[in-house]
Amino acid sequence: MSRKKNIAGTEEQNKERQYGTGELIKRFSPYLLKYKKTLCLDLFCAALTTVCELVLPLIMRYITNEGLYNLASLSVATIGKLGILYLVLRLVDGAASYYMADMGHVMGAEIETDMRRDAYNHLQKLSNTYYNNTKVGQIMGRITNDLFDVTEFAHHCPEEFFIAALKLMISFVILSGINFKLTLIIFACVPIMMGVCMPLNFRMKGVFRKQRGHIGELNARIEDSLLGQKVVKAFTNEDMENEKFGRDNSRFLEIKKETYKYMALFHTTVKMFDGVMYLAVLVFGAIFMIHGQIAAGDLVAYMLYVSTLIATIRRIIEFAEQFQRGMTGIERFLQIVDADIEIFDEPNAKEMGMPQGEIRFEDVDFEYPDDKNTVLTKLNLQIHAGEKVAIVGPSGGGKTTLCNLIPRFYDVTDGRITIDGENIKNFTLKSLRQNIGMVQQDVYLFSGTVYDNIVYGRPTASREEVMEAARQAGAHGFIMELKDGYDTYIGERGVKLSGGQKQRISIARVFLKNPAIIILDEATSALDNESEFAVAKSLARLSEGRTTLTIAHRLSSIKNSDRILVLTDEGIKEEGNHEQLLEKKGIYHQFYMTANAIK
Repeated sequence: MSRKKNIAGTEEQNKERQYGTGELIKRFSPYLLKYKKTLCLDLFCAALTTVCELVLPLIMRYITNEGLYNLASLSVATIGKLGILYLVLRLVDGAASYYMADMGHVMGAEIETDMRRDAYNHLQKLSNTYYNNTKVGQIMGRITNDLFDVTEFAHHCPEEFFIAALKLMISFVILSGINFKLTLIIFACVPIMMGVCMPLNFRMKGVFRKQRGHIGELNARIEDSLLGQKVVKAFTNEDMENEKFGRDNSRFLEIKKETYKYMALFHTTVKMFDGVMYLAVLVFGAIFMIHGQIAAGDLVAYMLYVSTLIATIRRIIEFAEQFQRGMTGIERFLQIVDADIEIFDEPNAKEMGMPQGEIRFEDVDFEYPDDKNTVLTKLNLQIHAGEKVAIVGPSGGGKTTLCNLIPRFYDVTDGRITIDGENIKNFTLKSLRQNIGMVQQDVYLFSGTVYDNIVYGRPTASREEVMEAARQAGAHGFIMELKDGYDTYIGERGVKLSGGQKQRISIARVFLKNPAIIILDEATSALDNESEFAVAKSLARLSEGRTTLTIAHRLSSIKNSDRILVLTDEGIKEEGNHEQLLEKKGIYHQFYMTANAIK
């Protein structure tokens, strides 16, 4: 097991894992205790509100008993003092309640923010394998919607349980002083009530978990359809997409119906027990009063305390719904932060510095960790510093995989890869990847301006450096023709730009990064001839003086490579420059002739 691998295993395992309530609370506690000062003050305010609430029945008991049995002692002054006392208590209660509603919720929001930050930071460390097997909609649901419930949970959970414990203890002491027998009868209902309601709570937790899981699937379905809306329209499959969404939406409705069924059963059960407790006070209290075992004022106070007690029990049981939502949110948060970090810095990893760019593959084996699909076996390859090497071959031969191993998007299964004679695992990931630039066929531009996307290559660069990188990439001209030049908003994923324009912006980004090693993965295959010519000139400038690996299907773009490798699922079958490979009349020759025939 690797140094940073957690117990949760892969995301597929995490989906099925269920955490116990005790473990969830234990893992959540550090986030809560970070704000222990705010929490302690919040609980102190909760205690004040509880005391203020429990004083009223005592005042009513005193006034009722004095009015029935000693009316002469009940003066206007006495009533005035009691009124002032109660007013002061209500002011204290108001101030304490304000703090709880304000700072208590702020504390919950800060905890939510901390958890979302940790989840996002962990996501940045996860390998391609995780993202290959996890829907983005699911991830987004976990770090947004699921953590919303944690805000309320973080605030109310300690507060509600603390208030409930205080009220139960204080009420039991006061009521026992009034009539111990009646108190035992009332409190005997509490464990029965909890015993019946808690199993319903566990069922609710199960359906909440199911509901959270499906809303993630629904988000993923919506995202997938909206991002692919051009394909949907092109194939006139709007009806099919509506049908698929309708099935998922209906399934979510069924889960919601199941949720509400258990919620209704839960709340109905709580109300039934409320009635039982009131009935017990009414019947047994009246019997005790007939036999002189409880005064009329005491019975009034008793009824008020029982009302408070019932409200407390109902509150804590109903809070179980929010508790379960919070537990579900924490559980799904843990399923992210417990996902394996498969690619990580070794204990003694060092900074790379500026490499010469010599790359060696030594007996490299690789299979994808999720499906165990073997791609490379005992591959040996040397690429000299500053050499321009092209890789061609049939789809599925491992061309892209080979290039993805160099920046450690995946780790080799066996063997090793070195740069300037040093195993790439001996370098920190950040310094390794800082020295490798990638230009891919599927260009990803972020929502924002042209400038934002170029400066992403080196965030500390000046505006002049950004513009110079654009000039080198052959992008400055068309950028200046845009409405706002470098400050033009390009839309989500650069939808307002053509394929060639997006590609040249991505090349400018790499120019600004200025790496020693360049990987070009089908960088021109999706472009028209005019755009390909412009981008090819940019790539030629980018490759000057750098070790360059080019993956290409268009053989015309690699004729001038120093060396061409023909990679198949059986390894490197041919090697040489363009003329040498044509003379061999092997696989490369066949590719070349086929390409010319298609033209």
